[in-house]
Amino acid sequence: MINKQLLKPESIVVVGGSNNTNKPGGTVVRNLISGEFKGALHIVNPKEDEVQGIKVFHSVDEIPPTDLAILVIAAKFCPETVETLAKEKQVRAFIILSAGFGEETHEGAVLEQQILDTCERYGAALIGPNCIGLLNSWHHSVFTKPIPKLDPKGADFISGSGATAVFILESAVSKGLQFNSVWSIGNGKQIGIESVLEYMDNNFDPKKDSKVKLLYIENISEPQKLLRHAASLIRKGCRIAAIKSGTSESGSRAASSHTGAIASSDTAVDALFKKAGIVRCYSREELTTVGCVFTLPRIMGKNCAIVTHAGGPGVMLTDALSKGGLNVPSLSGKIADELKEQLFAGASTANPIDILATGTPEHLGITIDYCEKKFDNIDAIMVIFGTPGLVELWDAYEVLHQKMKECKKPIYPILPSIHTAAPEVTDFLSKGHVNFSDEVTLATALTRIINTPQPAPETVDGFDVNVKRIREVIDHIDQDGYITPKDITTMFESAGIPTVPEFVCDSKNAIVDFAEKCGYPVVAKVVGPVHKSDVGGVTLNVQDAQQLASEFDRMMKIQDATAVMVQKMIQGTELYIGAKYEPRFGHVILCGLGGIFVEVLKDVASGLAPIAKEDALTMIKSLKGYKIIQGTRGQKPLNEQKYAEIITRLSVLLHHVPEIKEIDINPLLANENDVIAVDARIRIEK
Repeated sequence: MINKQLLKPESIVVVGGSNNTNKPGGTVVRNLISGEFKGALHIVNPKEDEVQGIKVFHSVDEIPPTDLAILVIAAKFCPETVETLAKEKQVRAFIILSAGFGEETHEGAVLEQQILDTCERYGAALIGPNCIGLLNSWHHSVFTKPIPKLDPKGADFISGSGATAVFILESAVSKGLQFNSVWSIGNGKQIGIESVLEYMDNNFDPKKDSKVKLLYIENISEPQKLLRHAASLIRKGCRIAAIKSGTSESGSRAASSHTGAIASSDTAVDALFKKAGIVRCYSREELTTVGCVFTLPRIMGKNCAIVTHAGGPGVMLTDALSKGGLNVPSLSGKIADELKEQLFAGASTANPIDILATGTPEHLGITIDYCEKKFDNIDAIMVIFGTPGLVELWDAYEVLHQKMKECKKPIYPILPSIHTAAPEVTDFLSKGHVNFSDEVTLATALTRIINTPQPAPETVDGFDVNVKRIREVIDHIDQDGYITPKDITTMFESAGIPTVPEFVCDSKNAIVDFAEKCGYPVVAKVVGPVHKSDVGGVTLNVQDAQQLASEFDRMMKIQDATAVMVQKMIQGTELYIGAKYEPRFGHVILCGLGGIFVEVLKDVASGLAPIAKEDALTMIKSLKGYKIIQGTRGQKPLNEQKYAEIITRLSVLLHHVPEIKEIDINPLLANENDVIAVDARIRIEK
């Protein structure tokens, strides 16, 4: 519940405010005063008469009605204080900075719940507990530094960790990144990151609101809510980047399938971010660098010009951009020669464009103009300019400042001399610019951005999936575990997933009869053991009835064998599709090359069900082995359209059958015409 009293209070009371600015109670008062809060500011402290020039109340019972209360007192006193303020002083918003709640002990969790119950009863907003506060242009209700420069077009930053928020702000301020608001949600008892995004989405004003959102997430309690509102904001023109920490532990869980071994909660997070269109970052530096990129005009292509007066950084930037999927095209011909004539002898216009250490601010401006107006194959301009140069940086940075105001193509300033030329860089940032002091970090950020897809469609084509028949199959199964090949075939037929002709039986004669009808060669597989190949339960290229009968006898002696499956043997390249159910997220679907390669190479792409066909194609194209699917060394390309359709059909099937916890379709055999499921395992929990 986010309300006006939280965002734009007319009056604030700090319970526990003090004169000691080395403690939270003192620093939050200091920040409110220095932030020029225009409303009435009250302080409650039983031991002081005056705090930082403000007359003090000794008890919350003495204060007048107030909009917002900031609590900086021991946890054990908070529930009673919240009750009094909400009931008697009409406080309808609380920011609780105090720790010692559910993040520490069970007793603390009980106190936290009491506070939430009171807030819900009186319709009050609650930030925290255990947070650093809320910072916006109206009030600086935080107890930390730095206080970044605030601007309506700056970033909205929402963090699940107070300390991490401070460190991210430190990183951002040094780059010149400005902010519109900073939210530290702490324990997020009432208002979590998802709730803040929901509010921003439901109240979004494209003319006034910031279009840059940065998130630091430790726990995704409502994945679908996060997906819905993040995707909605991005469709409205916003750009969102996020760090999700704390995902490594679950990756070590044992599993009984390829999918179970590969998929984890981190895979689910990755799939969620891709579906929403969120740029995923893995460090503070990445997050703030991506945030800085977001403040510049969007790059409309992949071709970059590098303007530098130092060769080495230009080469490193070229390497990093190229590895990330961006291009640094060679510049040659009449226009390049024309530019070279205007630079000093020895300058290079090949790209990187090296204007030399003696290159003047005028040379810098001319080169940028050529990249902006005359080189049609350039979409973005990177400018590396620092010391040791042999010109005044003040003049060079003024030229850069003017060009960034004039040019339509994005210009990325890389000013590496943040210590040697600190005054010049600081002056440049003061004009509203950002700075990427490290060229490779910039390239990494751009790579993250260009490789993040747009939000997935809100609706997915269900094709002709027979949901009723699929549900009938699941509903008749009375125990958990792996389901029978017959049930798998029925479900796949109902979903429109093509399968190879097959027959399962514990009768040798019936198995041989089926093989005679479908024609040799065939494949024989044992039914029962989970990992057939590990126990010698798969025989390929069975040529006649005698060999098939012999294989039947052998396989039925394998431990746990219950029957034998025989399939028509077909040729093709092995592909793979799998899925795993992650609590709260839903089904994470994986695709990649099949056979043993899915487990050995782990070259898989992930998506969150349901998946539209267009997004399934994006998954396929992101595989490192995609060239095999396209066809290499004279091989015909595989039918990736049908592969994508099967991924989509499976995602729709899973959407209607949450009982499926793991599924492997490995392999699918693919050629230029067809993609057919050959073997599958499905584990359910009802």
